[in-house]
Amino acid sequence: MEMVHHAPVLNPAKKPLCSVCIANFNGIDTLAECIDSLLKQDCDFAIEIIVHDDASTDDSVSYIQQHYPDVELLISQENSGFCVSNNRMVEIARGEFILLLNNDAALFPDALRSLHEYAKQQSINGILGLPQYDMQNGELIDRGFLHDPFLNPLPNLDDNRQQVAQVIGACLWIPKTLWKELGGFPEWFHTLAEDMFICCYARLKGYPVAVLTHSGFKHWVGKSLGGGKACANQLRTTIYRRALSERNKTFVMILCYPAILAWLLIPLHLILLTVEGLLLGIIKRKTQLWKEIYWNCLKEIWLKRKFLWRNRRHIQRDRQISSTTFFKVHTLIPHKVRMLMKYGIPEVNGK
Repeated sequence: MEMVHHAPVLNPAKKPLCSVCIANFNGIDTLAECIDSLLKQDCDFAIEIIVHDDASTDDSVSYIQQHYPDVELLISQENSGFCVSNNRMVEIARGEFILLLNNDAALFPDALRSLHEYAKQQSINGILGLPQYDMQNGELIDRGFLHDPFLNPLPNLDDNRQQVAQVIGACLWIPKTLWKELGGFPEWFHTLAEDMFICCYARLKGYPVAVLTHSGFKHWVGKSLGGGKACANQLRTTIYRRALSERNKTFVMILCYPAILAWLLIPLHLILLTVEGLLLGIIKRKTQLWKEIYWNCLKEIWLKRKFLWRNRRHIQRDRQISSTTFFKVHTLIPHKVRMLMKYGIPEVNGK
């Protein structure tokens, strides 16, 4: 695969404090707002902007080359997914800190300064996030996420809570040294739940995962993969997104859950997942839902069982906190029950 490098935003002799990494696939409609928000940052330190184009079929590459010649552009000739894209960018990043930023997200002007100031105050540098706001209406979406017993993310709206289970990968700040220690994103995830994995792994190793109470970023939620939020009081998603989400979320449970509850919650999760898939397929009269989402998840777990077990042993050897501490940012009520009661059965569209 040929990789093409273009001129960096800074003089190579000047080391940036923060490297902003933007994974792009067919994002020409949102790239300008994303990159412009970086160029308007109110901070007194140097940054570099790296974009990885993941074999876009629109004019993203030529658009960046023409309008943002100082951005360092990596061009992939084949679509490799969100995990690989970010791993490649962080590998060449020169900053002490990394900010992963979606191509459909835009930072508030004080975002980078606020993140750095908070990081300077930490006794142990961990993963940081910002309040997330809806790009369309400006409403607060979350201040990071809590997790339910089965790793379904529950939006945190409490402005007094900073320690969370997960921050979204659309805007994730992490020291490069910690990224390397954690091994980056697992490339076999391809896309989705990679942010969940790295946050869970970091917490297991004793690193904080926190969200700032101020500043923020705007985001077109679900624009890149379809679905992911409620529209017109109906929860909508796609088969592709749901399949990746259920599979990768289960991978994270297997890899990261401390043993004291893993042996109880993981089998229960798989049973509930099977029941959910059968019921959804019957109610929607679509056997495709069962086959492509739920059966695919169970099959992948079985096929990767030895690989998952080896990785679990490695990750659990690194655990520095108790099971009680790990589950402090979890809720007892399954989030799917909350969503079912609020929105009813989700609408799952084709790929």
